Amino acid sequence: MTRIMLVASGDLRESANVKCWPAQAAMERKLTEVLASLGHDLVRAHPFRNEKGHGFIASQREGMDIFATIDPAVPLIVAEAVWQYSHHVLAGLVNHSGPILTVANWAGEWPGLVGLLNLNGSLTKAGVAYSTLWSETFDDTFFRSGLKKWLETGRIEHDTSHAIALDKARLPAEAARLGRELAKSIRRDKVILGVFDEGCMGMYNAIIPDELLMPLGFWKERLSQSTLYHATMQVSETEARQVYNWMVAKGLTFHLGDDPKIELTEAQVIDQCRMYTAVVRIADAFGCEAVGIQYQQGLKDLLPASDLVEGMLNNDDRPDVIGRDGKPIKPGEAIVHFNEVDECAALDGVMTNRVHRALGQPVENTLHDIRWGDIDRSGGRDDFIWVFEISGAAPPAHHEGGWAGSESFRQPAMFFPAGGGTLRGVAKAGELVWSRIFMAEGTLHMDTGRGQAVALSEAETERRSRATNPEWPIMHAVLTGVDRDALMARHKANHVQVAYGTSAEAADAAMWTKAALAAELGISVNICGLN
Repeated sequence: MTRIMLVASGDLRESANVKCWPAQAAMERKLTEVLASLGHDLVRAHPFRNEKGHGFIASQREGMDIFATIDPAVPLIVAEAVWQYSHHVLAGLVNHSGPILTVANWAGEWPGLVGLLNLNGSLTKAGVAYSTLWSETFDDTFFRSGLKKWLETGRIEHDTSHAIALDKARLPAEAARLGRELAKSIRRDKVILGVFDEGCMGMYNAIIPDELLMPLGFWKERLSQSTLYHATMQVSETEARQVYNWMVAKGLTFHLGDDPKIELTEAQVIDQCRMYTAVVRIADAFGCEAVGIQYQQGLKDLLPASDLVEGMLNNDDRPDVIGRDGKPIKPGEAIVHFNEVDECAALDGVMTNRVHRALGQPVENTLHDIRWGDIDRSGGRDDFIWVFEISGAAPPAHHEGGWAGSESFRQPAMFFPAGGGTLRGVAKAGELVWSRIFMAEGTLHMDTGRGQAVALSEAETERRSRATNPEWPIMHAVLTGVDRDALMARHKANHVQVAYGTSAEAADAAMWTKAALAAELGISVNICGLN
């Protein structure tokens, strides 16, 4: 019987580790049973700890110490049923010479799929060889055949033929022309990305080294979240209430209560409005075209969540903020926000904004977690439909009904102790451009393609929301020519960027123009699902 080691990376927030442990334990039991049936012994490399209430690796140092006890040549499974901080295990995996398999459960609950994709993207950036699998039952043909292949050879090769390298000679003439023009403008005038503390939640894959950004014309302004906290506290309640009243007048529904520990309070929202005002002014002061707030570490102990702020920033139709000259700062224009300081999303978001504005298309764009997916259980459709979902950054322009179709709920206490409101809505049906920038072999790459946000029944939307985080904005997405397993096999990030086109033709033009711009800047582009 071959001995295979298992590690499980967890959250840095112990409240999340304890809450999510039952799902992880259930997944590990299934994996153990399947491997035993194939004649192999799955052994945890680190124990369940009664004093902690979970068996996750919960810090980078802990991960290093655990890997120091593991034979570097042994076959190793990284099993994830939860969101995890990749840097907890990255140091050990970088030095592991034996075959590595990353595995996730197919569920939207915590979610393992998001953690898996972040770890895969981080390993790809670090140049670590690995294989990956996912399953709902761990007893299906896809999983078992893939697992047997890994056990026999140490490798699994998935079909990724849906991704085809861009042939610049085949670009539509107008897309090529506009791409060159926009690239020239960016390189000449430069773009500043305002980074409020780098490296959010262990997302090594979301940090672009300066030497890869600078040749493109993108530069970082490294900002501290202590600066943001101070600036937030300088905003008067009068100014904050003007922002709050603007949203109320637009029809945004705030679900308010009295207990700040478990309910959204007006005071929390007022502080979010202070933060919004502060961010706009800081972006203006430093000349930032885009900003990213880390929030989840440090700022979570001081202020309500940044998610409502992020959605406001990403919307052209947003509350005015008065600058030092007494005039509104960029009135009627979105200030691109890259959620969780994902710098790949920052680069993508700025390019999307410029391309769509030049084409007269909706500029609002956001990243989403690739949270989960399923068929339509209400019977309205028979195809696979993704659940794209993120706690923040989704603009109201993406929601059915806009501001009036959006709601704000308190963020879950296990992630957001100081509360704060979300900007929840159901994405309207329409034509999508999707994309992701990632790093591999020391260079920047972009996958892009087309898709649709689709409308599902109220009951099916409710089922999907309840299976994930009902407080958060949700998009039901179908990707053209890219099925579930193809996306999982190739995607190198927990995030995907999405923007709308006013028609199929308009979305096509936007996709090709962004591909042309990225290629002109020196990014390796792959067109997905359209071959």
